[in-house]
Amino acid sequence: MELNRRTVIAGAAAAGLGATTLGGTAHATGGRKPVKTLFGKLADGTKIYSWSLENGGTRLKVLSYGGIVQSLEIPDRRGRYANVSAGFDNIEDYVAKSPYFGALIGRYGNRIGQGKFTLDGKNYQLSVNDGEQSLHGGAKGFDKRVWDIEPFTKGSDVGLHLYYTSVDGEMGYPGTLKTKVTYTLTKHGDWRVDYEATTDKATVVNLTSHVYFNLAGEGSGTIEDHELQIAASRYTPTDSGLIPTGELAKVAGTPFDFRKAKPIGRDIRVSHPQLVTAKGFDHNWVLDKGITARPEHIATLRDPASGRTMKIATNEPGLQFYSGNFLDGTLTGPSGRTYRQGDALCLETQHFPDSPNKPSFPSTMLRPGQTYRTTTVHTFGC
Repeated sequence: MELNRRTVIAGAAAAGLGATTLGGTAHATGGRKPVKTLFGKLADGTKIYSWSLENGGTRLKVLSYGGIVQSLEIPDRRGRYANVSAGFDNIEDYVAKSPYFGALIGRYGNRIGQGKFTLDGKNYQLSVNDGEQSLHGGAKGFDKRVWDIEPFTKGSDVGLHLYYTSVDGEMGYPGTLKTKVTYTLTKHGDWRVDYEATTDKATVVNLTSHVYFNLAGEGSGTIEDHELQIAASRYTPTDSGLIPTGELAKVAGTPFDFRKAKPIGRDIRVSHPQLVTAKGFDHNWVLDKGITARPEHIATLRDPASGRTMKIATNEPGLQFYSGNFLDGTLTGPSGRTYRQGDALCLETQHFPDSPNKPSFPSTMLRPGQTYRTTTVHTFGC
């Protein structure tokens, strides 16, 4: 039986169990003013700061470099904390080695085929950084930029406003894009991400978050025993370059059917052409709800061993599920353990990959006078 998270936290507090550091025990907590500390420096001397937030039993650490979620701590069914986000404990590894651990992704999340698209009759060539494709905004996307951060408290919520302005022509994209992303921890411990952007020239935009989750705890091993449910009857098959073919294929009768919760490892090694090409799951699911005015529940992830759950709600039409296929044991996290294939997963809410080249996909175009807005909410339980 899934327990109410607030009951677990309150119960721990009633038993006199205080919160400590990572691995400590949950306690009832209100919002605390975000705390800023120096995390490190870039090669040019730029200082990178870490912001620590806590509210409703959830603890979050965010870096000014890449808007990176460096740590996300939540309690298990016994009230014991663990960091459930893969990453590093130093800025040097984030700069030199990171496969987008915890980062804000832009100007365009996911892949654009051959880094090319046409908008209003003009051809654009983007930075190509993934074979022949442009991935996650190019060689120096939003994940590698320094964001301005402004902390806030609002009622019972605490959070951070993150700002970055991408100039016209950056990584090949047209228009100066002014971006604001808000991370909020609510009194119930939900982590809410609100994205906003405006432009002075027609452009494309598709912002998302690239946290690598392991609900058993960072460095604990495989996520193949995690149970995943996705409210999607179709997905977008890809070619050999992981670019969608344009087909909206049915998940029924395939390993891509997560309409009912199942262990991730159940079908991940099935000899399906799409799984062979991607070395696992690395696909966009077409959410049954489509684009909605408000965030709606679309996925649930559960670790049976710890009891931790994460429910995701969004107003986006797609979800990229990536099963950590390219983690190869060469990266070491804060736990001192290496990350191997399948040791963490990503659930990226988004518009579809390569949408600028697929007229049948939901549009990612943004014009002057319009405001790009999208929201994703992560609700944690145990």
